[in-house]
Amino acid sequence: MNLISVVTPCYNEEANVDELHARIKAVFDRFPQYRYEHIFIDNASKDGTHSKLRELASRDPNVKVILNVRNFGHIRSPMHGLMQAHGDAVILMVSDLQDPPEMIADFLEKWEAGYKVVLGVKIESEETPLMFAIRSAYYNLIARVSEIELTKNNTGFGLYDQRLIQIIRELDDPYPYFRGLISEIGFESAKIPYKQPARKRGITKNNFYTLYDMGMLGITNHSKVPLRLATMAGFMLATLSLIVAFGYFVAKLLFWSSFSLGQAPILIGIFFFASVQLFFTGILGEYIGAIYTQVLKRPMVVERERINFDTEPELSPNLRGSIAK
Repeated sequence: MNLISVVTPCYNEEANVDELHARIKAVFDRFPQYRYEHIFIDNASKDGTHSKLRELASRDPNVKVILNVRNFGHIRSPMHGLMQAHGDAVILMVSDLQDPPEMIADFLEKWEAGYKVVLGVKIESEETPLMFAIRSAYYNLIARVSEIELTKNNTGFGLYDQRLIQIIRELDDPYPYFRGLISEIGFESAKIPYKQPARKRGITKNNFYTLYDMGMLGITNHSKVPLRLATMAGFMLATLSLIVAFGYFVAKLLFWSSFSLGQAPILIGIFFFASVQLFFTGILGEYIGAIYTQVLKRPMVVERERINFDTEPELSPNLRGSIAK
């Protein structure tokens, strides 16, 4: 009997974890041929989320809980949760109920058909049109500059075969861009479209910094295009400057008495080139920062407590054989 792991990262989601647990349990009640575990990893919530999770774990042995000692961010904590999942297939599902739990049935169907990766792809969203447009523009941008084919409008919501999870464990990346890794590894994926519902309770934990961090991580981890643009832009601007300088020189020779350079073009040129330099210095800094994070090799998270992890689930015989290969 195959084991399915559902991994749910959460932070300040006390209003949602009960309903999420109930809906996921209802899904697996329809599939008695599977065993399942539901792993919640709480990123040091400041509300009553940890208390709710303790209560769920005491009532349901399928619920497992990891409590972090502090908030380790929106990238490391979910990845650590995935690395603790030992199911034949692992499903990543956030706790805000914007990933419909009922899609698990579709994921399992595609997995049984042989797909190692099954992704939920947002074709519509009930979030604000502006935010959906910004996200779509980002996905289009990163798809254009990336050296690999990335799946647009996927937030990580999907099913992943344990073989893929094991490959990611061996990569030992301390700050990974998970969606990019999925494409980098290269397993053929099935894509299931869905309409993302609006958040019913609580507020989003994403802000400008977290969205910027995720966006830049995707670019720096999977594209050298910005660095090469900096080189090409430097060459083109140097050529343009030389042409403008030569034009001014000729104009001065021809109209020595009447032609006046003035201060405005000089000031505009100085500010323009300074801003270009600062922009590309920032791009270079992002790449250096990514290298710095890799070199530090700090742990993804430090756990304060585990609940219901007394015995690790056994891997099924067919999974042990696939990993051994």
